[in-house]
Amino acid sequence: MSGQKTAQEFTAQMSVRAGRWRLYVALLNTTEQWPEHRFGRSVPTFTDRTNALSVLGFEPVPGAEWAWTEDSENPDNPASPVVLIAAIRVRSLPEVGA
Repeated sequence: MSGQKTAQEFTAQMSVRAGRWRLYVALLNTTEQWPEHRFGRSVPTFTDRTNALSVLGFEPVPGAEWAWTEDSENPDNPASPVVLIAAIRVRSLPEVGA
């Protein structure tokens, strides 16, 4: 099929702020707004995250795993609250055509 787009790869990240989780896809090197999904206060399960990515038009790259990183709100203060950030490589889902 001519005109069919190939899947592009990006990094999806998830973080928590004010007790609420947010998942977004970093569309670097584009002018597009980064798609995001907001969860409630409980930590989203693997299935929750995969479903949210699908709603946003993405899926994990085969073999990709979530990597968790610990950061701090204020890097200059060792007593600063911890910020957890998760990341995974994703690819855009193919467009459904008629």
